[in-house]
Amino acid sequence: MHRHDQRSQWLAMALSALAGMVDAVGFLGSGGFFVSFMSGNTTRLGVGLGRANWADGALFALMVITVFVCGVVLGTLAKRRIRLFANASAILIAVAVLLTLAALLTQLSEPDLGVFALLAFSMGAMNLVFEDKGEVRIGVTYMTGALVKLGSHIADALLGTAERNWLPFLLLWLALAMGAGVGTLLFVYLSLGALWVVAGLGWLAAAASLMRRDGLG
Repeated sequence: MHRHDQRSQWLAMALSALAGMVDAVGFLGSGGFFVSFMSGNTTRLGVGLGRANWADGALFALMVITVFVCGVVLGTLAKRRIRLFANASAILIAVAVLLTLAALLTQLSEPDLGVFALLAFSMGAMNLVFEDKGEVRIGVTYMTGALVKLGSHIADALLGTAERNWLPFLLLWLALAMGAGVGTLLFVYLSLGALWVVAGLGWLAAAASLMRRDGLG
């Protein structure tokens, strides 16, 4: 995180905030499942299996995990094979389109698996914004790795071997947490209509990336 230029760090924090909003809306709308935090869904899957009860959320959790991974797989293939998707702007446009489709789907029918599948797919793909040569430099929808690095860099700072390298990781985590808080407030007032706000912010992120024209890899 700290090795990236300041503009990239700001974009990463903005995307983490967006992911927090999407995850909060998805969590509340689905009755307790995550659309960007797959560790949580894996625990839900394990609990369902341990209870020998697929109906206890295990099947839904498995579906979301599978779709999330498909978002990463197809996004990576597009980035590798289609020149248009070789930069961050195209990926963010695709994410914004998926979020818009999810919002539209809530208006056309009762919320179903399709809505949450679109959200999970978009979140999987969004992690490719900072992917380079098979390595995701900054994960914007999950924070466990960032928190581990935060702790490691705080230890380095206490030992006097580094200065404030921990701060970007703290800000990244705070962005996700604050985004989740905003997403919760939106859901309280708008229910799944909050996805229209989220989709609009997705388009703003894509536009900001387009204006930079540096691709981010």
